[in-house]
Amino acid sequence: MRLEAEYLSQEHLAGFEHYKYSCLDTSPLSIYVMHPFWNRVVEYCPKWVAPNLLTFSGFLFTVLNFAMFTYYDYYFFASSDDMPQYALIPRAAFALAAFNIFMAYTLDGIDGKQARRTQTSSPLGELFDHGLDSWTTMLITSCMYSVFGRTEHSVSPIRMYFILWNVFINFYLSHWEKYNTGVLFLPWGYDLSMVATVVVFFFTSIGGHSSWKFDLPGGYSAGSLFELLIYVSALVSNVPVVLWNIYKSYRDKTGKMKTFPEAIRPLIPLALLFVIATPWVVYSPSKIIERDPRIIYMAVGTIFSNICCRLIVSQMSNTRCEIVPWILFPAAGAAIMAWAVPSLDLILMYLLAAVALVSHVHYGTCVVRQMCRHFKINAFRIKSNSD
Repeated sequence: MRLEAEYLSQEHLAGFEHYKYSCLDTSPLSIYVMHPFWNRVVEYCPKWVAPNLLTFSGFLFTVLNFAMFTYYDYYFFASSDDMPQYALIPRAAFALAAFNIFMAYTLDGIDGKQARRTQTSSPLGELFDHGLDSWTTMLITSCMYSVFGRTEHSVSPIRMYFILWNVFINFYLSHWEKYNTGVLFLPWGYDLSMVATVVVFFFTSIGGHSSWKFDLPGGYSAGSLFELLIYVSALVSNVPVVLWNIYKSYRDKTGKMKTFPEAIRPLIPLALLFVIATPWVVYSPSKIIERDPRIIYMAVGTIFSNICCRLIVSQMSNTRCEIVPWILFPAAGAAIMAWAVPSLDLILMYLLAAVALVSHVHYGTCVVRQMCRHFKINAFRIKSNSD
């Protein structure tokens, strides 16, 4: 029985053959601090190490963090002082989390440099990198929630749900921007958020979760400040910049000059996911967001990553974006059944998370294998002259 599917059409593959990477990074932190550091680090990396192996290893560090916090703090109550029945997260776990994020960020920073250094740059490398990044948006943000807890001095699970959506939307907009302009303008917020995450985990490992149990003038808690910074960052440093770059590409005729319906087409699947998931989560009769927020974050984050990967495939291959990815159908079906039989809504969310996980892993694996066959390369090994 053949389990592999060919998700990429011949049009996709032909588009990848003509793809040229175009990126603009203007972040001072990235230019003056991180890139010089990464340039030194990559020199210590053996030339036989495949760039995609670095990318995947970095992703696994974020998966390890998510698994670790799932074990110690499944319901996000461990850092909540008014829920003593939940054991505290060991400080060593926060130290390990800081190290894991640092390693993930470093490996994500040197994979492209290793590709150029070994002359193995390919469209697969960029697709692999950004596709996995789309999944880490959920993994890393969910882990940060364990620092503050879900009751006092923090935000509720439903507010955390919308924080995740803010992160999703801003990540997606950067690739929507490239879909229209042909250039990936790397947002300043990415580098700042990764460094801040390492710092927060590190200081939590020293002072414990109680370090963040304080109120600022005006009654703002540390968790509320974290929430506010994320929203302000989006409204100030990302959304206006994305819209300006797209407008400028039309004004100067430097972009792909799509019609308005075609330009906004990639926004439709993301909007559909929001419309399917959010009423279910917010108005659930059994309040599933309070009963098990983690499974909701995982299910929605995995479906988001799949939708985002399909957008990345379209913008890199210069093909038309899918308007209704099939992964939305089980999501819609589960949401409808949850309204019809409210007693099953949490079970349906578990099933949706499982379907989304299996489907997304299958999609990613098949796409990588299909591109490897097409370009006659190995995803995790650099071909020698004798191969």
